[in-house]
Amino acid sequence: MNIEQFTAGWNYPTAVRSGIGRIDDLPAACSELGMSNPMIVTDPGLSEFPMIQQALQHCQQQLKGCGIFAEIKGNPTGENVEAGVTACKAGNHDGVIAFGGGSALDAGKAIALMVGQDRPIWDFEDIGDNYKRVNEEGMLPVVAVPTTSGTGSEVGRASVITHQQEKVKKIIFHARMLPEIVILDPQLTVGLPAKITAATGMDALSHNLEAFCSPFYHPMAHGIAIEGIKLVKDWLPTAVADGSNLEARANMLVASTMGATAFQKGLGAMHALAHPLGAVYDAHHGLLNAILMPYVLKANESVLSESITSLSRYLDLANPGFDSFLTWVLALREQLEIPHSLAEIGISSEQVELIGQMAFADPSSGTNPIAFSADEYQEICTNAVKGKL
Repeated sequence: MNIEQFTAGWNYPTAVRSGIGRIDDLPAACSELGMSNPMIVTDPGLSEFPMIQQALQHCQQQLKGCGIFAEIKGNPTGENVEAGVTACKAGNHDGVIAFGGGSALDAGKAIALMVGQDRPIWDFEDIGDNYKRVNEEGMLPVVAVPTTSGTGSEVGRASVITHQQEKVKKIIFHARMLPEIVILDPQLTVGLPAKITAATGMDALSHNLEAFCSPFYHPMAHGIAIEGIKLVKDWLPTAVADGSNLEARANMLVASTMGATAFQKGLGAMHALAHPLGAVYDAHHGLLNAILMPYVLKANESVLSESITSLSRYLDLANPGFDSFLTWVLALREQLEIPHSLAEIGISSEQVELIGQMAFADPSSGTNPIAFSADEYQEICTNAVKGKL
């Protein structure tokens, strides 16, 4: 660090209640935030699950009312948010419970933002000072309840929303989008299928790893990223192999929250590529990051050798260095049955030029260790399609 880097602004997340059975705190958490009639925003696949129905019932019994909205895609769209706002207003809801995976958390936060706005959601894209356009008084409070261990959106101040017409993912930001209370209950993640556990867990790894690699100065986020990576190394294989292991599930929930706390230090080329690939191909975000990871690491090798060597020592890898770390990543992916190439999930080289341009323009590219050009992003994407390391 040089002394100029010491000039910085640091933020940390919100109140988190963690532990087995903490979902029982949900009605009380809502009351603390002044909610008497919240709306649960959840994944379509979860809406009929006992965990959601029990939460709905408990809130209806202990509060004045509670509704539910589940009409969102795996990559939530502006239209999904509009429909949620309509449902929220129709039910006279005074708060949002974002309950589910990353799509539910992002959609819930965006709905809570947009209920009181008279501008389109795209006017609040995270560019310049667009956040100043927000009517803060119109925003609703949010309680976040993650059921996957990947995105960490429960401690994020933004939502990633797909603009369907432009086929691009946009980051919608305002500081008050941060949920005021988070409930981390590992029991809620027990039923997650092994493949989704693997993909979301690798997403948590990508957040921690890209934050660690970011050149920006944020020593607290940097330290959190290192420990988050260690938690993934120690617990993700167990969570995938034995989904009923509550210790593994709890540690992965923490690793996910740590990743999203750490990435205020910045992300990088994995996300710069995953965002356009997800928008164009409607592919799972965590799986995209998992596939892209070794190709992006290799592209950044020239500037990461020293830092990755230090990380490898902390992870107790044999022969600590960049090569041993890359070998560990590849072995972890193989153990979790993550595909080696984008081609294996139906993504071809047909639109790599477009993806390269979109990745170059993506905000995450600004904190990659190397300032890649659009052509270089195209090359990385091509390698990932072909499985060429």
